Amino acid sequence: MQRWNNRVAVVTGASSGIGAACVKYLADNGMITVGLARRKERVEELKTGSNSDRIHAIRCDVQKEEDVIAAFKEIEEKYGPVSVLVNNAGITRHSDLLKEGNTEDIRAVIETNVLGIVWCTREAFRSMKQSPNGDGHVFLINSVAGHNVPFIPNISLNIYSPSKYAVTALTEMYRQEFLNNETKIKITSISPGAVSTEIISENVKKIIGSKILAPEDVADALIYCLQTPPNVQIHELTIKPIGETF
Repeated sequence: MQRWNNRVAVVTGASSGIGAACVKYLADNGMITVGLARRKERVEELKTGSNSDRIHAIRCDVQKEEDVIAAFKEIEEKYGPVSVLVNNAGITRHSDLLKEGNTEDIRAVIETNVLGIVWCTREAFRSMKQSPNGDGHVFLINSVAGHNVPFIPNISLNIYSPSKYAVTALTEMYRQEFLNNETKIKITSISPGAVSTEIISENVKKIIGSKILAPEDVADALIYCLQTPPNVQIHELTIKPIGETF
């Protein structure tokens, strides 16, 4: 991690779950870490004695392009060019796709899980190009649901799984565009199985039981990918808890 020391990392959806764990792990490994979240105060609470000077928070709703543009402008002005981006912000809804009046649910998932990544990655890429090192690393926190549609009895994932399939496709699109732009920027999709976060409903937790990952498991995998040599890119990393049935 030495080559990332004191460089800037940005984490979206940083107020809880995987995002909060990534903020702490990146800061503990020497990066200046900026958490973007609607609940900015929750990111501030992640500061401890050892990392308090390396964790910063900016209020940002990734569904809103103007919020994202303003956030990255503030990051560059205060902390310098971005080197690492963790596209973690994601939501799910459980209303059936066939149900009338579900437009708001569908739009919220697509705007957060897909367009949020597009806005943030575009702004991070513009910033990364300004770095004298000419490198960077973009992470997309995907899901096993982005590769296979899980069947959970009596539970609808709404448009969550299709949105994560889009993330899988975006991973390859960004790989090609980073290459076409002759950069050294890496792209990695991390696809966890079920993780104990706020977006997992209580009904789903009852079905899954103890077969579930902790947010720290995903953050640990991210640090592993970040430590790879400059010539090594982990394109896709899938993590499942032992005994997961889907």
